[in-house]
Amino acid sequence: MNIMVDMDDVITGNIFFDLICEFLGEKIDINNVKTYYLQELLGDRAVEFWESVKNKNFYEGDEIYEHCYEVMKKLNKKHNVYIVTSYLWKDTIDISGNNLSNKYYYLKEKLPFIEPEKYVFTTDKSILHFDVRIDDKINNLTDGKIKLLYDAWHNRDISDEELAEKGIIRVYNWYDVEKALESIL
Repeated sequence: MNIMVDMDDVITGNIFFDLICEFLGEKIDINNVKTYYLQELLGDRAVEFWESVKNKNFYEGDEIYEHCYEVMKKLNKKHNVYIVTSYLWKDTIDISGNNLSNKYYYLKEKLPFIEPEKYVFTTDKSILHFDVRIDDKINNLTDGKIKLLYDAWHNRDISDEELAEKGIIRVYNWYDVEKALESIL
């Protein structure tokens, strides 16, 4: 089977939110944030923020989620696992090139058993077809036989009924991912 795994907020938490809080000088509870695009928290200070972090590696020192390595390694032995992620930042496309490089080297270091040829960098995941899709954004789960929604601050308002109607299973961690796939595959 071909399996798509998103990177940000599925494999790793990404320190982007921490950088925004640090820049704003505020401690913001991620559970109270309703927007998917965290940069919207910056308001009229967005240009200043992007200028201050344009050369920063958002993945430096960031670890992958617990149990992710083991589950991905098992899946990769039996299936074709692809990491599908965007590297572009909304409204700041011109400074996104470093993010592409940072993501590439982060994946290569943290998940060395997944070949770089299986990294897919795109903002439009709907053009790709996979048997299994694992993502934190419901819009990226429109295709596929098995659809796992990785729990995140921005998708908690989606009801169990809506997920069931769309054939989507919510998972809260990589233990859940493993259990869900073992029971289905």
